[in-house]
Amino acid sequence: MEHDIDTDIDTGARERGARRDEAVAAAVEQGLLGPGAPLVGLLDVTGIRESAAELRAAFEAVAAPGTPVLHAFAVKATPLVPVLRLLWEEGVGAEVASPGELALARAAGVPSTATVLDSPAKTPAELREALALGVAVNADNPQELDRLDALMRTASSGSPLGIRVNPQVGGGSIEALSTATATSKFGVALRDEGARQWVVRAYLERPWLTRLHAHTGSQGIPLTLMAHGVAETYALAEEINARVGRRQIDTLDIGGGLPVNFASDAATPTYAEYARLLAETVPGLFDGRYGLVTEFGRSLLAKHGTVVARVEYAKSAGGRPVAVTHAGVQVATRTVYAPGAWPLRIAAYDAKGRPKEGPAVVQDVAGPACFAGDLLAREQALPLLEQGDHAAALDTGAYYFAHHYAYNSLARPGIYGFAPEGEKGVAFAVVREPQTLAEIVAESGGAHAEALTTLRASGRG
Repeated sequence: MEHDIDTDIDTGARERGARRDEAVAAAVEQGLLGPGAPLVGLLDVTGIRESAAELRAAFEAVAAPGTPVLHAFAVKATPLVPVLRLLWEEGVGAEVASPGELALARAAGVPSTATVLDSPAKTPAELREALALGVAVNADNPQELDRLDALMRTASSGSPLGIRVNPQVGGGSIEALSTATATSKFGVALRDEGARQWVVRAYLERPWLTRLHAHTGSQGIPLTLMAHGVAETYALAEEINARVGRRQIDTLDIGGGLPVNFASDAATPTYAEYARLLAETVPGLFDGRYGLVTEFGRSLLAKHGTVVARVEYAKSAGGRPVAVTHAGVQVATRTVYAPGAWPLRIAAYDAKGRPKEGPAVVQDVAGPACFAGDLLAREQALPLLEQGDHAAALDTGAYYFAHHYAYNSLARPGIYGFAPEGEKGVAFAVVREPQTLAEIVAESGGAHAEALTTLRASGRG
């Protein structure tokens, strides 16, 4: 009997939705969400585990037996230590792009052998630390490679090293996230005059360069364009190895960037779909001659996070209902400033956290920040939100509540992981404590209140 993938997608969507509904009600019942805690982030632990398993299975299905594959989670997507620890338990390492992200990965217990450092602005100190730890490094440009040359002359390292290239295959629907355009800031632009020849020569002159990296995917990028970028990278690796006369490049880092469907609960496209497309487009990628590294982020976490905010007031303006909530620009910065590119679905829950019923009413869902554009959703049709209800922003497990924007000195919300427990019960675990007012004051220079008053302008003689 042929397996029905669409049925699996629909079933997964229903199960995620049911777990979310149970978690919102339990959060209200257990006091994690209420008048004294009007904003929380919820993470579906079961869903995260399932996504990690689906990613591993998708590439195992197309790769030759024994092919070394490292799936490294893009830490920037959800920089939370407990999330990184959970993913490592599920066999997913870490892709880091700053000293802070590297520190988070280390705090989570992710080993150096499962960590990759990518950044367009690595300092000498960052490079030295990575080489000392044995973290894989992808050099972004010729000047960075010069720094690696100097470091490699004075120290030995077990770090796998490579160069990041930009195949310049084009962009997607969101310009700010398109990493393979003609003028993208990332990597060595392969189609620029002399660039490809420089890359080939760099490998010929440095036997310790054993990886090649490119990242084409991101939100708004079609799968075919992602596969095209991987194909260009594979072709370059084949060219370099042919010139060298041996398999010097032994690993291809193909990046991540699988888009996320924000229009419904369905998790599409799937990792299996992308892996099959890669196998059709670049069959040599999976024949066992190359190890593989992936760097997925948003697609692993987005569907498994929910921002839930209490409706503080319900009003109307210009004849349109407006629900004023505690979730706005501080937790959904991209949506507020670029609503066309980052629209969010809102689910309505009543005061007890139960899914709200009733006729759909076109309304705005507003945040607490003091500017007019602080809207979580514009003209969205929902059961009418009333004072004391809850508005849930869906698909926010990546690039939302873990990326706090401190407008109006609004506090960071508490974040809790949840999983089913016993008969219709839900267990919660603290991922990040709610920020206190004392912490806001401390971060804002509270210990240095008199600092500026001690400075006096002095005349010049």
